[in-house]
Amino acid sequence: ILHELRRGELADLGDAPHSPYYGTHDATPLFLILLDEYDLWTREDELIRAIEPAARAAVRWIEEEGDLDGDGFLEYARRAPGGLDNQCWKDSRNSILFSDGTLAEPPIATCELQGYAYDALRRTARLARERWHDPAFADRLERRAGQLRDAFDAAFWSSERGHYALALDGEKRQVDSLTSNIGHLLWSGILSPERAAATVARLTSRELWSGWGIRTMAAGESAYNPLEYHNGTIWPHD
Repeated sequence: ILHELRRGELADLGDAPHSPYYGTHDATPLFLILLDEYDLWTREDELIRAIEPAARAAVRWIEEEGDLDGDGFLEYARRAPGGLDNQCWKDSRNSILFSDGTLAEPPIATCELQGYAYDALRRTARLARERWHDPAFADRLERRAGQLRDAFDAAFWSSERGHYALALDGEKRQVDSLTSNIGHLLWSGILSPERAAATVARLTSRELWSGWGIRTMAAGESAYNPLEYHNGTIWPHD
């Protein structure tokens, strides 16, 4: 699923890569999440049947192309010249940083991408079971989601810091800075009640909660800047 589509002179001349541009790792699982949510609200049979092939292709992308090294996690790395270095929602060049301010090197697996994938697998399993009448496919997706949940908790939880890591870098090291990305895990369903409570506590701590919104990066991190695009400012969708 595409990241962005732009029209106009820069796109026509090739000076902007968004005509369209596919360098995103979250749009595909979010497409599946939206499809299920749309079905829950509308029960529009014709559309759900028509989009089934695209939905199955999106699942295949999550399990194959989106997992660059076959470890079960979604990770990204820039391929296109002029493309985005970071292909999560925080898509600025310096948005994935260790707590000491060091830039993470790709391939990068951010925490919220794994939550989106888990949610997408579970929701598509419901569609497969209830709408496409394919219980075998549904069972397989539910098993895959359970495996992802367990692997995610083992790889991303930092006992030392008491919160989920922002990401894993190309060497599978925890990118340990405290950021708003962990909040996206709450609505994904991937967290246990205990981990969810700990995540809420960190989101509402003085480091992240400003009084009028959640900072994109905690105030105690080395790279924190209240005016930095993805490293301190407050985004309404967070």
